[in-house]
Amino acid sequence: MTFPLSKFLPVLLFMPVLFALSGAAQEPEDRKTQKPESMGVATGTPHAPVRDALSRPITAGGFVDGAPVVFTDITKQAGLAKFLHRSGGPEKATILETPGSGVALLDYDNDGWLDIYLLNGSTFGALKGKEAAPRAMLFHNNHDGTFTDVTDKAGVANERWGFGVAVGDYDNDGWPDLYVANYGKNRLYHNNHDGTFTDVAEKAGVTLGGWSTGPTWGDYDHDGLLDLFVPGYVKFDADHPPIAGQGGIPASACQFRGVNLLMCGPRGLPGESDHLFHNNGDGTFTDVSKKAGVSDPQGYYGLASVFVDVDDDGWVDLVVANDSVPRCLYRNLHDGTFEDVSYLSGFALTNEGLAQASMGIAVGDYNRDGRVDFLITTFSDDYKTLYRNDGNNNFSDVTYPAGLGTPTIPFLAWGAGFLDFDNDGFLDLFIANGHVYPSVDQRDWGTTWAERPQLFRNLDGTKFQEVPPATGSGLADVIPARGAAFGDLFNDGHTDVVLNNMDSAPALLRNVMKNGNHWITLQLAGGLKIPRDAIGAKVFLSTGSVCQRADVISGGSYGSSSDQRVHFGLGSATRVDKLEIQWPSGKREEVVVPGVDRILKVVEGQGVIEK
Repeated sequence: MTFPLSKFLPVLLFMPVLFALSGAAQEPEDRKTQKPESMGVATGTPHAPVRDALSRPITAGGFVDGAPVVFTDITKQAGLAKFLHRSGGPEKATILETPGSGVALLDYDNDGWLDIYLLNGSTFGALKGKEAAPRAMLFHNNHDGTFTDVTDKAGVANERWGFGVAVGDYDNDGWPDLYVANYGKNRLYHNNHDGTFTDVAEKAGVTLGGWSTGPTWGDYDHDGLLDLFVPGYVKFDADHPPIAGQGGIPASACQFRGVNLLMCGPRGLPGESDHLFHNNGDGTFTDVSKKAGVSDPQGYYGLASVFVDVDDDGWVDLVVANDSVPRCLYRNLHDGTFEDVSYLSGFALTNEGLAQASMGIAVGDYNRDGRVDFLITTFSDDYKTLYRNDGNNNFSDVTYPAGLGTPTIPFLAWGAGFLDFDNDGFLDLFIANGHVYPSVDQRDWGTTWAERPQLFRNLDGTKFQEVPPATGSGLADVIPARGAAFGDLFNDGHTDVVLNNMDSAPALLRNVMKNGNHWITLQLAGGLKIPRDAIGAKVFLSTGSVCQRADVISGGSYGSSSDQRVHFGLGSATRVDKLEIQWPSGKREEVVVPGVDRILKVVEGQGVIEK
């Protein structure tokens, strides 16, 4: 049963009060007085435990009876519980076992319905050939609310230690392909158009072989072909894992809140390089990382990346979330190279000039000013950072004015996305959470190994307010989440969420909001001179005085790839007054939308083709 959120404002208002009464640090006054401490792997400072009315840590509590239900967990009914993620041992003794894996939503068979690809981790026994490797799974959408495992037929089990996945039609044949980032060799699964894939990574020259994380596809040089960026995390030897105090590893690299732990890193460990692969157009790629200026010679610990046009000059720029060190923003110089504007833009550090343990990236124009903004997920004891794009490659950390500071501090966040869950025309925010240390459950630190996700409603384009997790709903799932992907899995005009959870089944959260708001979803198809799947396109939609922006991207979140159709909530509007598409070629095209509450296909130069 669902209720309109507008009738439940007392509960919405209760949430920030709960944090205030239960000992959360208040901002900005308290934060100004906090002094940086030696935190080992964390980048924030210790905060007092936050508990709910039943004395549970807020990360695994705070549920509200009778609150409006936004998401319902239908994992079992949908047939996804067959998948079980594995990542090393239960104690998580090494850093390789802790980050977890991503998830991709893609229409692999071009039937108009999103399918689900869940990456798996692995075990040290599997790496040494002593046991069967955990398998990734591809689930076909049956159009009736259920999914069927088609992994064997499709040939995408991976059977390597998987971390990130990105969807992109790299050969412009009209069918989505998959790039999988692993510890060890990576895979490039080419779509064969018949329900099967072939791993062509070796032939294409994109296997690498270290520890790769969240990749992204984008046409950085305007040649009409998707190029590939792959961030690297840390250099890790499975046969000789790092030990505190040995091999140059400081003891602080293996501590959390001053407590010695088994797991060491990432700080204190050598970092992997990042890689940019140029698409040669013949099925092969050339590593141009150093020439392009994005090879990461500092050895930062990359976890997530996304190509998107940050400064609106018509060329995709590159954003990289790094763990425990400054973030990277590379501006496209239009000549095959990038300029590092991380510090000058204000994106590298927080307002206090501190680096954060950045895990994931959400991309979206939350304040409807026509510029793309970012939410960066971070470690526990630190806020999840909202960066407002002020134009001209300038960003402002507006986390606390936006209401996202205090409520996010206790949580350790991974995947995230901007989505209009209630179709009111404002982008809301979903964050997937889960800790890296199982031992936090034995400590009175106010955080837990398994954590509930968080949903923040965009109130007016400047302020967010946490949606209360209704008891028994998807927002009350207490899970060790990692990857998160977003898309309309049921073609009903509502954005759903798929979470890949550490050492457990995934979570399919179906959006069950019913409020009468209207919507429109667009599948873009490029012409002959741009990527066929239109990655890099920008869409501007106007209803009355309201203008919204959406970008077609690949990657982002944490190691995940979401629905590449663009979705707009329209509120009470029953018609679209103007729709303009800026294609990756630079061409601007205004198209006529025949109606709302439907999914439309738009082909460059041909306008709307109703599906």
